[in-house]
Amino acid sequence: QVQLMESGGGLVQAGESLRLSCAASGSFFGINAWGWYRQAPGKQRELVASVTSGDSTVYADSVKGRFTISRDDAKNTVYLQMNSLKPEDTGVYYCNARLLVRAGAYEYRGQGTQVTVSS
Repeated sequence: QVQLMESGGGLVQAGESLRLSCAASGSFFGINAWGWYRQAPGKQRELVASVTSGDSTVYADSVKGRFTISRDDAKNTVYLQMNSLKPEDTGVYYCNARLLVRAGAYEYRGQGTQVTVSS
């Protein structure tokens, strides 16, 4: 059983920072890639940032220069450092991981953590 657990969400004011964490636990052999997605009320889920096992990163244009994704392989954890937060960053943030399990490589998603940025 594989589980992704996010933490670090909360309510902040515009301009402040938050750091999200997501830890993978359970039975798997490796982590190919991590991703952070978010979904704002009434909008589709969108990719915020991703990082591969080779540390190649991708960011949504709206967060470039403000957000940083990083991974700690020893802890099976990914982080999303969010600086200079804006009200439009509000949403539920989901962690996604492509894990190597016995049957192959599969995508897993966490339950999500709420981020609310007030103006």
